[in-house]
Amino acid sequence: MIALALTGLGLVLLIEGLVYALAPSLIEDMLAALRSLGLPERRLVGLAVLATGAALLWLAALIGT
Repeated sequence: MIALALTGLGLVLLIEGLVYALAPSLIEDMLAALRSLGLPERRLVGLAVLATGAALLWLAALIGT
């Protein structure tokens, strides 16, 4: 279980590192877009990302069994 959690964390860091290395200006644009949103909209975006991640994990577990 710990190995799986470390694998997931490693993949997240790998993908984020690639984005920062390959498209740093895109990160700046995305941060500016987030700043333009109000707090309720940012919370909604966070919940949508959370739900998407949970659905992908559920799907991966379903496919893996």
